[in-house]
Amino acid sequence: MGRMHADEAETDADLVRLLLRAQFPHWADLPVTRLASGGTVNAIYRLGEDLTVRLPLRPGGAEAIAMEARLLPRLAPLLPLPIPEVVATGAPGEGYPLAWAVHRWIEGRNAVEGGLAEPEFVARDLAEFAVAIREIDLPGGPPAHRGGPLTAEEQEVREAIEALRRTDEPFDADEITAAWEEALAAPLWTGPACWTHSDLMPSNLLLAGDRVSAVIDFGTVGMGEPATDLVPAWNLLPASARRVYREAVDVDDATWARSRGWALSMAVIQLPYYRKNNPIISANARHVIREILGTPYSGGQ
Repeated sequence: MGRMHADEAETDADLVRLLLRAQFPHWADLPVTRLASGGTVNAIYRLGEDLTVRLPLRPGGAEAIAMEARLLPRLAPLLPLPIPEVVATGAPGEGYPLAWAVHRWIEGRNAVEGGLAEPEFVARDLAEFAVAIREIDLPGGPPAHRGGPLTAEEQEVREAIEALRRTDEPFDADEITAAWEEALAAPLWTGPACWTHSDLMPSNLLLAGDRVSAVIDFGTVGMGEPATDLVPAWNLLPASARRVYREAVDVDDATWARSRGWALSMAVIQLPYYRKNNPIISANARHVIREILGTPYSGGQ
């Protein structure tokens, strides 16, 4: 994993030990190991057997530390799958400029597109989560990271499509543009804003056996429209499980079309930015684009 952002903070295991020694000395002698991750916001280190240390790479990630500390305990009992537990929050120090956090370790392996042994089981687990979070009645939620209309992504998507034209990626930019315009043509969400995770990438899903064991990284959580939490239909599930998922989440054609647009926008924006420095994210972005360009929208797929 290369350096992803020009302004990202430098981190390593020695820094983690220094921060712990200064602020949480009772953990300072535990083993520290950096974890491979497709994440783009935080560096994650395993701390002993039961904890992880999460160091934001940029100021925007640090802003999520306080939000998660406030919201995760309120959301956890209302959701059908385990989510992160914040054990402690740390302050800037030892040359590291951002707030950081210690989380409880959750056992599981990251989901990977094309690697599901029982995709229909995964589809049902994710649908249960998507339905449960949108039905939460909990006041005081912030706007979700992708809480506005799909049209808010228009400029960034168009710029990313043009950036893709200048690469050697094997995609037809005109086909991507047509699929994007099809998604934009879907009717806008007119219902009330609901709770959404807003970033259900495979790297934010943990599996145990053939089932989803946890949903992690709630830095984007907040109030928005439900289509943003349907993106696993395109970034993880094969076509057969996609049908199972759609039936279980029970949404109309417009919401399903917007979910396809959200998945496409995320992939198209990610690919030119991360193609050289994050192989996990870029591989998933290519997967999404292939799935969407090969799956014309018919209201049922």
